[in-house]
Amino acid sequence: MATESPPRPESGFARTIGPNANWRRSAWGDYLSEFFGVFVLIAFGTGVVAMYVAALPQSGRGAGITTDADWLLITFGWGMAVTFAIYTAGGITGAHINPAVTIAFATFRGFPWRKVPGYIIAQILGGIAGAALVYWAYHDAISAFESSASPPIVRDGGAGSIGIFVTGPAAYISNYGDAFLSEAIGTAFLLIFVFAVVDLMNLPPRANLAPLIIGLAVFAIGMSFGASTGYAINPARDLGPRILAAMEGWGAAAFPGEQGNLDAYWWIPIVGPIAGAIIGCILYEFFISYVLRSRHKPEAEGLEARGETVEEDY
Repeated sequence: MATESPPRPESGFARTIGPNANWRRSAWGDYLSEFFGVFVLIAFGTGVVAMYVAALPQSGRGAGITTDADWLLITFGWGMAVTFAIYTAGGITGAHINPAVTIAFATFRGFPWRKVPGYIIAQILGGIAGAALVYWAYHDAISAFESSASPPIVRDGGAGSIGIFVTGPAAYISNYGDAFLSEAIGTAFLLIFVFAVVDLMNLPPRANLAPLIIGLAVFAIGMSFGASTGYAINPARDLGPRILAAMEGWGAAAFPGEQGNLDAYWWIPIVGPIAGAIIGCILYEFFISYVLRSRHKPEAEGLEARGETVEEDY
């Protein structure tokens, strides 16, 4: 009579990195998810900027698109980047993919503060990796763009091409206060929308549509409030690619951030979004959340809020 063979023991390699590795069930699994979520975000977000600035013009395929619909192309691309980043990592952490979101959830929604440093480090590293992929894919197009400018763009200390990777102030922004305000406003609206989407007492989207709604929110913020500073609204979105830019020779344009009329812009896309996130959460709590709670509105059944998304319980 035939008998089943006993299961083969896993190799040391499989036990170390395979699906049953113990560390995958720890906070390290969360950090890995946040890293990869931001990697996707930055790869597609800075990728669309690289397409608009360098690849399409230098390939001869951008006639009409890069002259008539440039901002629409960029804002839509970033919205889709956010959507697919959340779909990618949402099942594990809810896809914070943004240090400002992580700090906001720790401050207002009980996210463990002990995980905050690890999340932020993973998010910044993901930003570096995503920007590195875009630079690897488009370095020839970027070099051609720099060479074709009149006069040619000098990368070290020149801000002419660093905008592919980082945000910066518009020509009419002449002081840090206005730049800070622009980033704070955009991020405040982002957190208002995120909290609205994941609030089970409000109108949470079903059918796993939360990532699409958040992506549309980023698209709307870019269309309405993005021109002044490029709407980083995410410290990892700017700092990670900025570190990559410094490594690839952009010099003072990367750090301290000699961009436009400002000589040390690098800290604005970090501090502005964090402050804006806190303000947005306070506004949502006061105007919406407290009212819902005071009326004892029941939470939507069959749903669970996780980070920037909502999962249905089956």
